[in-house]
Amino acid sequence: MTFWEKITGNDMTKELQTFESRAQKLPKDYQAAWEKIKADLWPHSDFTGRNLMPILDGVLGLLEETAADGQRVQEVLGDDIKGFCSALVGEEGANAYRDKWREQLNDNIAKKLAK
Repeated sequence: MTFWEKITGNDMTKELQTFESRAQKLPKDYQAAWEKIKADLWPHSDFTGRNLMPILDGVLGLLEETAADGQRVQEVLGDDIKGFCSALVGEEGANAYRDKWREQLNDNIAKKLAK
């Protein structure tokens, strides 16, 4: 990845296009789950969204493997896709920019109260 690709986000665009082409090969119910997963994961991204790329790759790999095994998407993810995404992001430690700002605010308040 070159500096220019990193600045413009072109590397992420290419990676997301690859994800979408892989997702198009999945059955329809898996494609619908993939769209829901993406929608539920993006609020947990940092400013650039790069922290979600490995998570999205892993989830798509899981969906591909289970679709190949013939399992239904509900068997894999359950009925609560939003809960699945929250648990996934919590385990991976993907902090959103809001989490960073919250931590900075709490640190600043603690410093002011300590004086």
